[in-house]
Amino acid sequence: MTNLITPNVAAELISHEGIVREAYRDSVGVWTWSIGITSSSGHKVWPRYVDNPQSLKRCFEVFEWVVRNNYLPAVQQAFAGHTLTEAQLGAALSFHYNTGGIKKATWVKRWKAGDVSGAKKAIMNWKKPEEIIPRRKKEQALFFEGVWSNNGTGTEYKVRKPSYLPDWSSATSVSTKAILDDLFG
Repeated sequence: MTNLITPNVAAELISHEGIVREAYRDSVGVWTWSIGITSSSGHKVWPRYVDNPQSLKRCFEVFEWVVRNNYLPAVQQAFAGHTLTEAQLGAALSFHYNTGGIKKATWVKRWKAGDVSGAKKAIMNWKKPEEIIPRRKKEQALFFEGVWSNNGTGTEYKVRKPSYLPDWSSATSVSTKAILDDLFG
């Protein structure tokens, strides 16, 4: 299995998430930053990034560190004894970053047992809330067919103040490719 978080893998995850360059309060009030990073990741978000926007490069550096240290090991354990392609690793990391459920996912167990068709269907069992279905379909296509969905861009959001909530109406497409190629290429 590849142990590398490549520019493609990072771009895929980023394309499914949002980018916020300064700290904001998520839907349950937890201080969050960059690509969904909270202090529980081991990287202190509050108060470091409150009213302190960072460059995309810094956001991506910390994101890669979090994925490599907090998510990659669980994916490696879940697929122990099996070789994953770059696309499969990207899909599995995206799934785990979103659900935290790679170790208990039936689709992983079925794939490891050689039931590719059953695994492909079972990944879609993880479809709540309903808004997640397009992401799950993209992960399914990436893992089972090698079809990348990212186009080298991510969606960036600003922070509304004084609430420190994301301003969903501020969505802007930003290029991630050059920065990720520089960081990981």
